Amino acid sequence: MLSIENVTKTYRGRACSLPVLTRVNQEVRRGELCALTGASGSRKTTLMNLIGLLDQPDEGTIRLDGTDTAALRDDATAALRNRLFGFVFQAFHLLPRLSARDNVALPLLYRGMGKVERRALAATALERVGLAARAGHHPEEMSGGQRQRVAVARAIVGNPPLLLADEPTGNLDSQAADDIMALFLTLNGEHGVTVVIVTHDPTIAARCPRRIVMRAGRVRDDNRGALRDAVCLL
Repeated sequence: MLSIENVTKTYRGRACSLPVLTRVNQEVRRGELCALTGASGSRKTTLMNLIGLLDQPDEGTIRLDGTDTAALRDDATAALRNRLFGFVFQAFHLLPRLSARDNVALPLLYRGMGKVERRALAATALERVGLAARAGHHPEEMSGGQRQRVAVARAIVGNPPLLLADEPTGNLDSQAADDIMALFLTLNGEHGVTVVIVTHDPTIAARCPRRIVMRAGRVRDDNRGALRDAVCLL
């Protein structure tokens, strides 16, 4: 599903250069549920942006479904991103003037689908996240947890094989965070969606079968088994 080989990223300014990722190597298999974790400043969001084709590495190779992404033109990159990924962000990024249904339907607009088909698929996605009754409501009429469920529905409406979530519980209370995490577990376990969650919260990371721990732009631990001290001591 995802292969990262010797990926390096440096931010260059007028006065100096700042290395942010150094020779990162990882592989995520189809159907895995992974936490990409580490303290603030460990560069996990930078790596997530590279995986999601929102940025490009300075060196190294990122392959998605066997495709070398460095060789893609802009339009091909956009098409691959739309087909393979669903994105969930900490800040929800819902459009306030649109209903939940129309927010969820937005990614399908870029696939050229008609309005009736978009809305039907959006309604199905909202049902999957337990918000069918809120389809006509606007973001300000919903709680934070409900808004994040709308964001998850938007991410899965096109049935992408890979879901990327960047601190998806960061703006939620503990109960809403538990509910969102349970939703990710269901999407992974019952629907086979590959999920990568960026989180600094060890309680969220502990619920993932695999935990990739980053520190200072490098992978320091990669654990598919029992929770290690490296995660607990972040």
